[in-house]
Amino acid sequence: MKFSAIWKRVSPDVINFLLRYDIVRRSALRKAEEKLYENFVVRNEDDRPPLIQEARCLMLKNLLHTVNAALSDGRIAPEVFRAVVNNFIGRILLQEEDRTREFHQEHGVYPPAFLTISPTRKCNLFCTGCYASSSAGDAETLGYDIFNRIIREKKELWGSYFNVISGGEPLLYKSGGKTLFDILEENSDCYFMMYTNSTLITKQVAERMAGLGNITPAISVEGFEKETDTRRGRGVFRRIVSAMENLREAGVPFGISATATRLNAESIMSDEFTDFYFNKMGAIYGWVFQYMPIGRSITIDLMITPEQRLALFRNEQRMIKESRVFLVDFWNGGPYSLGCISAGRPGGYFYIDWNGNMAPCAFFPYYLSNIHDIYREGRTLNDVLFSPYFESIRDWQNGYGYRQPASKMDNLIVPCMIRDHFEDAYGVIKQYGAKPLDNNAEQALGDSDYRRRMAEYGKDVKAITQELWEQEFLGLQDKGNNKGPEGF
Repeated sequence: MKFSAIWKRVSPDVINFLLRYDIVRRSALRKAEEKLYENFVVRNEDDRPPLIQEARCLMLKNLLHTVNAALSDGRIAPEVFRAVVNNFIGRILLQEEDRTREFHQEHGVYPPAFLTISPTRKCNLFCTGCYASSSAGDAETLGYDIFNRIIREKKELWGSYFNVISGGEPLLYKSGGKTLFDILEENSDCYFMMYTNSTLITKQVAERMAGLGNITPAISVEGFEKETDTRRGRGVFRRIVSAMENLREAGVPFGISATATRLNAESIMSDEFTDFYFNKMGAIYGWVFQYMPIGRSITIDLMITPEQRLALFRNEQRMIKESRVFLVDFWNGGPYSLGCISAGRPGGYFYIDWNGNMAPCAFFPYYLSNIHDIYREGRTLNDVLFSPYFESIRDWQNGYGYRQPASKMDNLIVPCMIRDHFEDAYGVIKQYGAKPLDNNAEQALGDSDYRRRMAEYGKDVKAITQELWEQEFLGLQDKGNNKGPEGF
């Protein structure tokens, strides 16, 4: 019998009770690690390159160890842990919903795992290079009824109970007298991750999150005080540290979200960075988003150089293996996700902004459909998912590597259509007449020098990472020296 099947026979309340005991949790952790290795590496039912499967397995093992450590030292409050068990472990990790199976039977593919929704553009900061160009004066907001309907509908259509909330600043969301907390409370069977600048997370806000239990904040940082305050404003770093202390005291698990630019790439991948945020402040997970020139004051000159990107990749790999942290780079992490996950790829997502416009990704800011029109016409999220625009992007993903055998899989260290293969993205945008989400996206699309430099950037990064990709993930080297990721 499968390990997951055993747990499915046990109620979430029993799992919650048992996992409170260290001896039971350690036993479950060992069994989970064994099953991860068996499923990813030994069975490998989709016939992925073995070294990629080992790397993916190691990343998930790191997440399990980090969560276990947080439980052991009391960083997760009891009511929060109950919601994590019921929603994240029970509904998202272990249980395949009947609706997910029905979707697969009807359409021949699995549905997206989540949506990323930016319900408001409003923000109390004014960060350099913000992809959303947000500010305190922005009023664009997704109506509460529509916001809530989207979350309910994806549960009904896809069996999807995970939601990513972005912005603007989500804690400033307000519609019809309701806030983000009303969404969390009304969808208590879901789990939410919220990208936030964290400056509004007071003790009271942290306690409210703990009481609800079904949200984890991913806090935006740029490095340490100098780098963070330079991009986000004077005094922001100290407010971030205070927010993390409030969350830790309330028992709310949180992570970090770091934007890598040409100015801070070395800082955010230093041992000091990892030690401070993961060990001292108590972050459980981390995301790295390389600066993408699409938002306020767009400039390609802020992008990390191809050489920095390679160095960033090597540092990320070292930290994953040596520090055993769960740290995923949205672009360099392509081997872990098997490439780009945008445009509604199975297990992936697409993006909905404050105006209801639906784009492949927040960093691919060109759309055709609007949720208000979709609902007014009596259609559903599936009509967007299976639109020719999104399907053409998924066809590109499949052909590039996601659905390819190892012998035909292209370099997944450069997986992104819009960032790493701009000419291909530009072709799809023009073919379907996709519209820009904002003036910055329109400006970028009409700038021939921007298009040329983005295309050159992707080619340069691919060239500088190709040997590493072939050796470390495809194993195309001397077999006697070929060793998989550490820990196996």
